[in-house]
Amino acid sequence: MFDEGLAQRVREILSENLGYEEKEMFGGIGFLLQGHMACGVIREDLIVRVGEENYTEALLQPDVELFDMTGRAMTGWVVVKETGYRKDSNLRDWVDQGASYSLTLPPK
Repeated sequence: MFDEGLAQRVREILSENLGYEEKEMFGGIGFLLQGHMACGVIREDLIVRVGEENYTEALLQPDVELFDMTGRAMTGWVVVKETGYRKDSNLRDWVDQGASYSLTLPPK
């Protein structure tokens, strides 16, 4: 189950990008660009792929936590809680960060 309202907000930001697609995964929805997941929504959380080089800095932001679904944190990924993406401008910043990182990877 995932927050469809949040998913729609992310969709509106990303859907114009080349190679955009959505996949249901982890009990949520993932947003991919050129075959690489940029971000996703699980329950009411925003999951963002920030990359290893931006990981520590991202974790220092308010309302951001480790992304840990298996008992081991996924380096390069963070969870942004609702208060961290409530404003449209904050959501756009996080989604853009995930998109920017994903687009540095070679297309699949």
